[in-house]
Amino acid sequence: MPLPPLNALRAFEAAARAGSYVGAAQELGVSAAAVSQQVRHLEEYFGKQLFMRFNNRVVLTDAGQAIHVGTSEALQLISTMTEQIVSGAARSRLVISVITSVAERWLESRLALFARQHSNLRLDLRVEQDPVNFGRHNIDLRISYGASLYPEMITLPLCHDEVLPLCSPSYFERNPAARLRGMHAVSQEDLIHTNWGPMFFSHPTWEAWFAKAGLGRPDDSKGYRIGTSSLVLDMTRDGVGVALGQRMMAANDLAAGKLVALSEITIALGEPYCFVYPKSKARKPGLQQLIGWLSQ
Repeated sequence: MPLPPLNALRAFEAAARAGSYVGAAQELGVSAAAVSQQVRHLEEYFGKQLFMRFNNRVVLTDAGQAIHVGTSEALQLISTMTEQIVSGAARSRLVISVITSVAERWLESRLALFARQHSNLRLDLRVEQDPVNFGRHNIDLRISYGASLYPEMITLPLCHDEVLPLCSPSYFERNPAARLRGMHAVSQEDLIHTNWGPMFFSHPTWEAWFAKAGLGRPDDSKGYRIGTSSLVLDMTRDGVGVALGQRMMAANDLAAGKLVALSEITIALGEPYCFVYPKSKARKPGLQQLIGWLSQ
């Protein structure tokens, strides 16, 4: 069924508020006869009388009352939407796609603070592994590991992370010598190894760290093997053992004293974490502000 004519609805709503065709005509800048004609069109559309007429006054019938409630709300909604669009106050939606570890360990708190300070933006966070389909999922910004995954997109560096030996304060309770002697007092049975996965080419290992620290070669058959860097940090924080944790991902826990560095000898990851976005999205409202905020 076709919608009722908008001009007729505007004339009807104005007459209902003013209580007369003359008052509605003055508000709309037309003649009283034009308002009367528009109301007749609406009465013909609904097949019902909408006003009772008394001299120069009009009063809503039951049908008119029912229609006026919905019409008034709809016109107010259109007016508000128009004002927001014209003034630039309408909320712009940003779709952000990110790998799991970054979402859980780094992005969440920063994104929440950004959202509170940019109430004109609506953020849609999607946690997914590479590769992603920007077009199908309407992604505005992707945070990925590696600078060459999406050559057709704009790619900007976020940070080049590094790993270092981390443990929890509770680990010192069962191995107090580690507090004094660092990694020299850590049993290889306590080492937590990260299975970095295929996307982390040239990934750091305990073998590489031991070699850089001049501590010989660890036994790969000992210790724990964990599938994700986020879970590695969870286990480390729970006092299970000692892990090569990413400084970027562990920053909040290190600041809160939930994790402790056993050495400042570090190994850099093979690739940087990067912002990736389509060229067509470069000027989308809020995108560059978000990139600048997260780059701080």
